[in-house]
Amino acid sequence: MTSMQKLYLLVPLAPLAGAILAGLFGKLIGRTASHSVTILGVATALVASVFIYLDVQAGNVFNGALYTWASSGGIDFEVGFLIDSLTVMMMLVVTFVSLMVHIYTVGYMAEDPSYQRFFSYISLFTFAMLMLVMSNNFLQLFFGWEAVGLVSYLLIGFWYTRPTAIYANLKAFLVNRVGDFGFLLGIGLIATSAGSLNYAEVFAKAPELVQMVVPATGWPLMTAICIGLFIGAMGKSAQVPLHVWLPDSMEGPTPISALIHAATMVTAGIFMVARMSPLFELSETALSFVMVIGATTALFMGFLGIVQNDIKRVVAYSTLSQLGYMTVALGASAYSAAVFHLMTHAFFKALLFLGAGSVIIGMHHDQDMRNMGGLWKYMKITWITSLLGSVALIGLPFTSGFYSKESIVEAVKLSQLPGSGYAYFCVMAGVLVTAFYSFRMYFMVFHGKERFGHAHDHHGDHADEESASDHHHGLAPGQKPHESPWVVTLPLILLAVPSILIGFITIEPMLFGEWFKGTIFVNEAHNVLGEMREEFHGAWAMGLHGFSIKSPAWFALGGVVLAWFFYLKRPDIPAALQKRFGFLYTLLDNKYYFDRFNEIVFAGGARALGARLWKVGDQMLIDGVIVNGSARLVGWVARMSRFLQSGLLYQYAFWIVIGVVLLLALWWPYLKTGVLAS
Repeated sequence: MTSMQKLYLLVPLAPLAGAILAGLFGKLIGRTASHSVTILGVATALVASVFIYLDVQAGNVFNGALYTWASSGGIDFEVGFLIDSLTVMMMLVVTFVSLMVHIYTVGYMAEDPSYQRFFSYISLFTFAMLMLVMSNNFLQLFFGWEAVGLVSYLLIGFWYTRPTAIYANLKAFLVNRVGDFGFLLGIGLIATSAGSLNYAEVFAKAPELVQMVVPATGWPLMTAICIGLFIGAMGKSAQVPLHVWLPDSMEGPTPISALIHAATMVTAGIFMVARMSPLFELSETALSFVMVIGATTALFMGFLGIVQNDIKRVVAYSTLSQLGYMTVALGASAYSAAVFHLMTHAFFKALLFLGAGSVIIGMHHDQDMRNMGGLWKYMKITWITSLLGSVALIGLPFTSGFYSKESIVEAVKLSQLPGSGYAYFCVMAGVLVTAFYSFRMYFMVFHGKERFGHAHDHHGDHADEESASDHHHGLAPGQKPHESPWVVTLPLILLAVPSILIGFITIEPMLFGEWFKGTIFVNEAHNVLGEMREEFHGAWAMGLHGFSIKSPAWFALGGVVLAWFFYLKRPDIPAALQKRFGFLYTLLDNKYYFDRFNEIVFAGGARALGARLWKVGDQMLIDGVIVNGSARLVGWVARMSRFLQSGLLYQYAFWIVIGVVLLLALWWPYLKTGVLAS
C-alpha cells in the first residue's frame, strides 16, 4: 500500500476512531477528552483531504480496490476508493462543515447529559458520509448510504425521551426505506445486466445496456436503472413525495440539523446522480423525470417556508427547496452546476442553521419567531453572519449563492428536454419565494419591535429543543438576549467567509473549466453548460450581469422588499391575508396534507393489513390451527386411545377377534382365487 493510499484510508478512519473512543469510553475519559478526540479526528480528515486535493490538482487520480470482501457469480464485492475531482470536492466540504459543527457543539450541547454520545454520533456520521463519497463501487456506496441513514436515525431521535423525536426518527427511517427499495432495484439491475458493481466497469458497458430491456416488461433497461437509482436519491435528498421526513428531523439538536442539511445525507442523492452521469445521460426519460420532480420540490416546498414560525423549520424548508434546485440541474444535464450549488449551499446553509441555534441559545431555547424581534442589538455577530447567510441563500450578486443559483436557472432555460418549460417557471418563481421567506425570518428575528421578555403565550406550535427537561424556555419578563460564547460564534464567522467568496473563486474552474473533466460526462445534445460557456466572461462580469434587467436577482430583491413591507412596515397585512385566504393558509399549514395522506393510506393501510394478518394469520392459523389445533388433536388421539387401553383381558380378546375377522374379510377375495397360494 502506497503512502497516498494510507492517506486515503486516514480520511474516513480518523473520524471513526474518534467516534469509537467517545462512544465506548466517553464516560471514562470525560467530556473534554471526548470532544477533543472527535474534533481531532475530523480535523485530521480535513488536513488529509487538503493534501489529497493538492495531489489531484497535480493530475493524480486513484481508482482501485483496497480489500476484496467476497466473490460470487463472477462479481467481486470490494472496498475501494475512487479519488478524483468530484470526490475531493465532497471530502473538503464534508470535513470542513463537520469540523465547524463539532466545534459549535462544544458550546451548544454543554449542558446536555449525553454530551459524549452526541460527539460519537456526529463523528460516526462524518465517517459514513466519507465512505459514501469515496467509494468506487455500488456495494460500498450502499454501505455508506445505509450508514448515514442509520446514524441520522440515532441523531434525530437523540432526545429519545421525547415522543416527537421518536416519531420523527421513525418517520425518517421508514421513508428512506421506501427510497432505498428503488435504489436496491437499480443496483440489482446493474449487477445482473452488467455483471459488475464497479463504477468504471459498469460505465464501460453502459452503451450495451442501452440496447437491453427489462425481462417480462419490455421497459428500456437504462431508464429502469436510472429511475430506480433516482428513487433512492428522492428518499435521501428529500424530493417530493419522499420529502416528508426532513422537516421533522428538526427534532434533533441544532448541530445535527446543520450537518444533515448542509454537508451530509441530503446531499448524498445529488452526489450519487452526478457520479452516475454516464448512465443518466443515456435516458432522456429519466432526465425529464428528475427535472420535473426537482422543479416541483423547489417551488412548492418554498411556499411552505412562508407559513412556518419555528426558526429551524423555516431553514429546513429552505433546504428542501434548494435540494430541488440541485435536482433540476441534474435533470437538465448541468451536473457541474448541481454539484457547484451543493458546495455553496453547504456553507451558507450550515451558517444559517448554526445561526438559528445561536438565536435559540440567546432566547433561552425559544424557537418561535413570533417571540423574537430586535435581536440585532444584543447579538451582533449572529445578526451579521445570519445576514450574510441569507443574502447568499437568496442569490444576491457576487455572493456564492448567486453564482450557483444563476447558473442553474440559465441551464434550465437552455434545456430542450421535455418538462424544461415547467421547470424554468418553477425555479424563477422559486427565487422570489426564497427571498421572501428568508427575509421574513430575518426581519422577524433581528428587526422590528422586541417581542420577548413578556409574560405572554409562547404559541407552542412546536416543542422546543429540550422539552424533555424541566428547564424554563424563553426569556423571563425583563430578561434580555445575549450573544453566544466564542465556540458558537467562531464557526459562524468561519462559515460566513466561504458563504460569500467561494462562488466567485470557483465558478470558472468548476463550471466552465476542466475541473470535472473525466469525472462528469454529458451528452453533446444536452450540453447546456457548453452553451453557457460561450457567454461567460469571468466571475466579475457575471456578478455585474446580475444587475441587468433580465437577471433573476431582481426577483430576489423583490422578495426582500416584499418581506420588509409586510413584516416591518405593515405587519397587519400578513394577518389580513391569512384571514382573507384562510383556505390557502390551511393548505400550506397542513403541508399539502402529505402527512395526512400517508397517515390514512399507508399507515392506516398497514394497520388494517396488520390487524387482518393478526386475526387470520396469528389468531386463526398459528394459534388456532398450528398451536392450539395440534394440542387438541393430540388430546383427542389420547382420549380415543384411552378406550383401547382398559387393562381388561376380555376386551383385548374381543378386539383380537374383530381384527382377525377384518383381515379375513380383506384377504378373502385373494384366498378364493388362489392368488395368495401361488
